[in-house]
Order: sequence, then C-alpha cells, then structure tokens
Amino acid sequence: MNNQPILIAEDDADDRYLLQTAFTEIGFPEKIDFVENGIEVLNYLDTIYTRNNSAEKALPGFILLDLNMPKKDGREVLKELKQHPVFKKIPVIVFTTTKNEIEIKRCYELGANSYVVKPISFDALLKVVENIRSFWFQTASIPVS
Repeated sequence: MNNQPILIAEDDADDRYLLQTAFTEIGFPEKIDFVENGIEVLNYLDTIYTRNNSAEKALPGFILLDLNMPKKDGREVLKELKQHPVFKKIPVIVFTTTKNEIEIKRCYELGANSYVVKPISFDALLKVVENIRSFWFQTASIPVS
C-alpha cells in the first residue's frame, strides 16, 4: 500500500463526485484529497510540506490536474509546480476535457508527466483511474527525496 495521498484538482462538483466514486468502487486504499482551483493546489502542497517538516514522502503520489479552473488555471499551476525545487518531482497528470494537439504539446512543454482526456462514460473512467493509479504507484519508479 502506498501511504501517499492522491491530489485531484477539479473545479466541477460532478467530476469530483465521479472521481471519488471511481476510486472508491475500485477499492484503492490511498487517501484522495480534492481542491477546486489552482491557488488551492499550491496552498495544499505548501501546507502539507510545511506541516510535515519538509518531508517529501508526505506529498501526493501524483496530482490529477484539470486545466480549466478558476483563480489560477492548470497551466499556470503546472508551470509553477515544475519550477519548484521539491514539487517538481510530483508526477502531474493533466486530466481534462480538452483534446487539442496544441494544448497537449503545451502541457508537455510545461512539464506534464502525462495528458489524459477525461472519458465520457463511468466504465471508461473506472479503467482510466485504475490504469493511472497502477502506473504511478506500482509500475513507475519515482524519486522519494
């Protein structure tokens, strides 16, 4: 079991509900934390990092990041995360409805670890969630410190 939480940045309440339901239905043990905008992403990470005496293992195992959020959008957050000396190590999966080659390229240039277009059915969402979680927590090797 991975003790790191999963951070999901999603402003749409329905999408948050569907994601929470998908993770619960599949039975993953990780804690899921939700934030609703880009400013909350950065505040969450700063708070977790500070509260845990700069322990990187307390940071999320990965971040699912919506692009189109209020206050600070996903592109701005991605850029800031990948410029931060500690937060840049956290895998960021852009998880959005935007399927545009220019946008995809831009996100990878900003440092996204992957780009996933939100599926339209719940069954497809279950598969995507399972694949993302399995890849980042079981297959990929990520530096801990």
